[in-house]
Amino acid sequence: MITGGFVVIGHQLLSVYHTLSMFKDSVLLNDWQVIAAADNVAVGTVQSIRLLEHDLVMWHDGEDFAVAQDQCPHRGAALSRGVVRSGNLICPYHGLAYDRKGNCIRIPAHPHLKPPASASLRTYPIVKRYGLIWTSLGQPKQTVPCFPEWDDPSYRKILCGAYYYRASGFRALENFLDVAHFPFVHEGLLGDVCQSAIADYHVQSTPDEIMINNIRVWQPDPDGTGEGGYVTYTYRILRPLTAHFVKASTQGNLAIFFTVTPVTETECLGWMGLAMNYAFDVPEAELKAFQDQVVAQDIPIVESQRPRLLPLDVQRECHFPSDKASLAYRRWLKQKGVTFGTI
Repeated sequence: MITGGFVVIGHQLLSVYHTLSMFKDSVLLNDWQVIAAADNVAVGTVQSIRLLEHDLVMWHDGEDFAVAQDQCPHRGAALSRGVVRSGNLICPYHGLAYDRKGNCIRIPAHPHLKPPASASLRTYPIVKRYGLIWTSLGQPKQTVPCFPEWDDPSYRKILCGAYYYRASGFRALENFLDVAHFPFVHEGLLGDVCQSAIADYHVQSTPDEIMINNIRVWQPDPDGTGEGGYVTYTYRILRPLTAHFVKASTQGNLAIFFTVTPVTETECLGWMGLAMNYAFDVPEAELKAFQDQVVAQDIPIVESQRPRLLPLDVQRECHFPSDKASLAYRRWLKQKGVTFGTI
């Protein structure tokens, strides 16, 4: 079709919609995922983002963030190789300019002609919560998962990550739920091999979340403050790739919110928000270094697990009573119809 001197061919834009329509996991497609820490995206910068094996571009136009397909509809060049000028994203190939809503507002080769609708970008919604930038490739019916301690003024807040895993995001999330590995992977910090027994605890599953209560363990250094003792965990699995716990000790409560970005089926990024209602005199750098150390101990173990995708068939691996949280998690994922990153 010829319009205003342009040959309007929509196949570049249609290919993006076709790719999304071929993505089988509607659960993850329609959920919120973290793509960056807000403080790490400076005004006027452009970033390449990989999410659910889709390539996205993110930029800040001076007023707010924008996320779109990382493909110019004209000739398919990666827009993440472009720059921001006067608040607009500029394609590195032919200089087409895009505003935050994805509208093509200028074609340098034809400066006096109105860009056709087929030159527009597909953009994605953005929510900023807990110091993180969230987006969705689909149409989320829920809000971003709740982290109540982050909004409580009696808690100090610390953001940690991103932590890169060459593993399924579900392997990383399941590791977050597993306390039986503490004495062996985190000996001297979160566990003691001489006190490795896990007492029975309670798990309750609903269609919306999983509650895991009353997990009591001994920890030499539960939080980086160096004060050992018994702690009690209460977990909530809020979304397929988001969980939260409150760890109660004699000092107070430590809450950690862990959300995982599924980059590909075998790559992910972990983000942690910490909230504590004690230890206000401990420098933030020390608390972050402690969390970095713990995660650095986890990553090689998680990356070594085979199969790399999380088995949802409980017959694929052997299980013990201490695994009831991960078993509930796997059954919950299967009931929801999650397929990406799982077997």
